[in-house]
Amino acid sequence: MKPVRSLSLALVIIGLVGAGTQALPQEKAGAMKMSPVPQSPEWERLKTLVGNWDGTMEEGGKSLPATVEARMTGDGSAIMHVLGKDSPYEMVTMIHPDGKRLLATHYCAAHNQPRMALVPSKAANQVAFSFVDGTNIGPGEEHMRSVVFTFVDADHHEEAWTSSGSSKPALFKFTRKK
Repeated sequence: MKPVRSLSLALVIIGLVGAGTQALPQEKAGAMKMSPVPQSPEWERLKTLVGNWDGTMEEGGKSLPATVEARMTGDGSAIMHVLGKDSPYEMVTMIHPDGKRLLATHYCAAHNQPRMALVPSKAANQVAFSFVDGTNIGPGEEHMRSVVFTFVDADHHEEAWTSSGSSKPALFKFTRKK
């Protein structure tokens, strides 16, 4: 009998804790101090990537099909950029403000996580990031060192990803899925 009573008590406690945590964000939302999300022109431009895109990846004279999905997360404080969703080489790049700067952390199929910061772009229709630091990157190991997003129009953009082991970027050309 005691094990059944203990199990019942545990289930009641779990139910109460679960009910309490579900209500917590709504009750505490007004009291919670949240960091502001700076609204820089680059951040506003990057938010236009939200959606699903089809395209190609060109590297070393080869052209392969490519996809990207971008969505807002963290109450509008981050963009989750998913390259090659559901493929064995799916990669996620989280783009988010950090104080007054923008960062892009790339969770790479190379099993490392380079972090890149916003840098001045060569053209008004571009947003560029360059390597700052990263995790799981040993001396001499390849990692992404830059990415440049080029906004062609509302339904077309390009991404140039440059690895530390290459002088030429892998160029992705995307069209928004309708």
